[in-house]
Amino acid sequence: MHAHSIHVIPTGKHGWVVEVEGEDEGSAEYLTQDQAVAAGTEKAKEDGVELFVHGRDGKIRACKTDSKDPPKIEAS
Repeated sequence: MHAHSIHVIPTGKHGWVVEVEGEDEGSAEYLTQDQAVAAGTEKAKEDGVELFVHGRDGKIRACKTDSKDPPKIEAS
């Protein structure tokens, strides 16, 4: 099975979701971006894939390829 990137994206006006690129189901929702980034970082580490963190505007704010350290996120 080919591994896909992990994305942390906003959901509506509140909350954040961790999605596996190319999968339609199994997304987990979190109240804060920090919680979602922590979960997404762990999932990316387990899968050996990249983590992309999106801002409320949908633009990518951070990309993490080395899962040993948390991504540095630019303020939006």
